[in-house]
Amino acid sequence: MRTTTRVPALLIVAHGSRDPRHAATVSALRARAAELLPAAPVEAGYLDFCEPGVERALERLAGAGAREVVALPLLLTRAFHAKSDIPSVLREAAAALPRLTVRQAPVLGPSPLLTAALERRLFEAGVRPGDRRSTGVVLAAAGSTDPEAGAVIADIAREWRRTGWCAVRPAFASASLPGTGDAVRALRAEGVRRVAVAPYVIAPGRLPDRIALGAREAGADVLADVLGPAPELMSLLVRRYKEAVSAGRLAAAAAGR
Repeated sequence: MRTTTRVPALLIVAHGSRDPRHAATVSALRARAAELLPAAPVEAGYLDFCEPGVERALERLAGAGAREVVALPLLLTRAFHAKSDIPSVLREAAAALPRLTVRQAPVLGPSPLLTAALERRLFEAGVRPGDRRSTGVVLAAAGSTDPEAGAVIADIAREWRRTGWCAVRPAFASASLPGTGDAVRALRAEGVRRVAVAPYVIAPGRLPDRIALGAREAGADVLADVLGPAPELMSLLVRRYKEAVSAGRLAAAAAGR
C-alpha cells in the first residue's frame, strides 16, 4: 500500500548537459539535499540532455506518495529558463498528474551565501584571505540574453568589491560581453598584480569550460572551481525550499478562509 507523504517533496530542476560531469554534480547536490531534508522525498529532473526529465521525476515523486512538490530551479539568476521554460514544463507535467500540487520556488541567487561560496572556492584554489587588497577577481557567469540576468551579475560584482577585493569585474561565457579573457586583460591593464577567476556556475559543462579556457589564455593567476555542492549553496537551497513550503501553507490558509 502506497503511503502519502505529508512533507512536500523537493524537485531540483537542472538544465542538463551532454557533459557527464554536469549530471554527476547534480546527483551530488540531490544526495546532499536528501541528507539535509530527511523527511522530504528529493528528486532531480532535467530540462534537456539528461535523465530523468522533469516530467518523469514528478511521476516518480507522485508514485512514491508525494502530494505536494516544491520545484526548485538550480539557477543563479532569474533568466529565461526560470521565467519561461521551467514554468511551462511544470504546467504540462502537473496537468498530467492532477493529484499533485507543484509550486515553483525562486531561483537560488543572488544571495550573500553564494558570494561566500565563491570565496570558499577562491581560497581552496590558493587565494589567501589576506590577499584581497592585491587581488582582482573576475566574476565569470554563464551569460544570458535576458538583461535582468546581466544586471544581477553586475550588481553582485559591485557589492563583492566592497568587501575588500582590489577589484571585481563581471564577465560572461556567452551572450554578453566582456568574455572572461577580456575581463582578465582589463584588470591587468589597470595595474592589478594578481587576477583570480571565480566561475559563478554550479556544475561543469561547455560554458564553464569556456570560462576556464578564457582564464588560461589571458594568463589569470588563479582559477577557482565551480560551486558544486558547496556548504553555502546547500544551505541556500534548503532555505529556498523552506520558504516555498511556508508560502504554500500561507496560500492554502488564505484560500481556506
